[in-house]
Amino acid sequence: MRTLISTSFVSLDGVVEAPGGEPGYRNSGWTAKHVDFLPEAFEIKGREQQEATAMMMGRVSYEAFSPVWPGMEDFAQYKEMPKYVVSTSLTDGDLVSDWGRTTILRSLEDVAALKETEGGPIIIHGSASLNRGLSDAGLIDRYHLLVFPLLLGAGKRLFSDSDKDAQKLRLVEHEAYANGLQKQIFDVVH
Repeated sequence: MRTLISTSFVSLDGVVEAPGGEPGYRNSGWTAKHVDFLPEAFEIKGREQQEATAMMMGRVSYEAFSPVWPGMEDFAQYKEMPKYVVSTSLTDGDLVSDWGRTTILRSLEDVAALKETEGGPIIIHGSASLNRGLSDAGLIDRYHLLVFPLLLGAGKRLFSDSDKDAQKLRLVEHEAYANGLQKQIFDVVH
């Protein structure tokens, strides 16, 4: 069974929307605007590229990342890695040709079936709506969170507000940095 890892930049009040400067959002670019950059705080991002064997995202994140990430040196190890996009509307004709093999999954059931296959960890980038659906369905196994010392108020949140049973998490790694960021890695207790 494969491990599904959600990785996010998240404000203290749970907002994950537009951390990198994606246009059209109220707090777009909040990760760089409000916190000094410390390389050691972002070590987890390089480690994720080395440990993951595939990447998953929703349609909105795919459409934001696919024109940019294939040519970025910071994400070079993701270029040839298999990708899975969960979407009911994308077609194969919508996929870019310079970012490795990409497979469209149509449902959370397709994600659950993928998890049952052989292979290593799958990392989920961006994809707030997808993360909420996967979490509510009990499909996420681990969270890699870089928590920023900000209260953004508005924006898409990492976790849904659906009425569901409590989900226990086990803290497996954490660190606080001089710029106020906190790395928190949790395993989901199934």
